[in-house]
Amino acid sequence: MKKILLASAVSMALVGGAAQADEHGGTYAFDNEGTHQFITFKISHLGYSWLYGRFNDFDGQFVYDAENPENSSVNVTIDTSSVDSNHAERDKHLRSEDFLYVDEHPEASFTSKRVVVDEDGEADIIGDLTLRGVTKEVTLDAEMIAHGEDPWGGYRMGFEAETELRLKDFGIPMDLGPAAETVEIIISVEGIRQ
Repeated sequence: MKKILLASAVSMALVGGAAQADEHGGTYAFDNEGTHQFITFKISHLGYSWLYGRFNDFDGQFVYDAENPENSSVNVTIDTSSVDSNHAERDKHLRSEDFLYVDEHPEASFTSKRVVVDEDGEADIIGDLTLRGVTKEVTLDAEMIAHGEDPWGGYRMGFEAETELRLKDFGIPMDLGPAAETVEIIISVEGIRQ
């Protein structure tokens, strides 16, 4: 009798645990109505300082599988003309053929292909980044910030991810010197469960 009760208790605990894990899974749309997400970049200026910027307009969604995070996915679309480095003339140059060439390539995108999760819950999101008409596989080092109910009756989840890109890999012809061959990208998003 004790064995039966113990088995029942374990079964209930496992079912309860699965339900609890599953309650925050689902499809999350980026909160592009709010100001709680950013795609920013950082690149060296002649090796003496850092130039920071961001893309003001982007959208996307992620699907989070709470029971099997490796089955999660993300898609992002970026309006490249929304580049903003806090300097109007420099932004014109960034939109030109020397850099993003937005007249020919008004959109950049990232589509995940697989997710690898380590013991600490941090993840590598491997996917295809298309920028300036060139598609390359990149890895985002991602971390879940938190999830939970919001004050308006919704459910939210936030992630931050980082990667580093070589400008030449995406056909950017401008040579900014050896200190500026790569650019760091930081993505911070907040999704609302649909």
